Amino acid sequence: MSDCVFCKIVAGQIPATKVMEDEACVAFMDIGQVNPGHVLVAAKAHAENVYALDEAQAAAAAGMVVRVARAIRAAFAPEGLSVYQANGAAAGQTVLHYHVHLVPRYAGDGMAFTWPVQNPPREALEANAARIRAAL
Repeated sequence: MSDCVFCKIVAGQIPATKVMEDEACVAFMDIGQVNPGHVLVAAKAHAENVYALDEAQAAAAAGMVVRVARAIRAAFAPEGLSVYQANGAAAGQTVLHYHVHLVPRYAGDGMAFTWPVQNPPREALEANAARIRAAL
């Protein structure tokens, strides 16, 4: 996609500090670092979000996420690691190209992720699970 910043990184049209690359994915430093070692893993082939990935792309991305996550742990010894992937504006996706954030975390680093817990009754959980199973 000609106007996609991540496609331009994949094509070598704009610079990126790459950590790892294979035939399906590329991992590179996020220029908007939350903490040192913040890496993005992106599919090379343009896919807007997780819904657009085929299973091979998804498997390749997951494998690279695991390898890079372990390298971040070895290199920075963070207290934790946030793995974040957003799909659509309502979820906070700002670059419409499938990617996963790997963010080393430390107590008091200022990054927060919260959601309003609803605690629905078991019947509602069962109904929601049935809807998902029916769509598989």
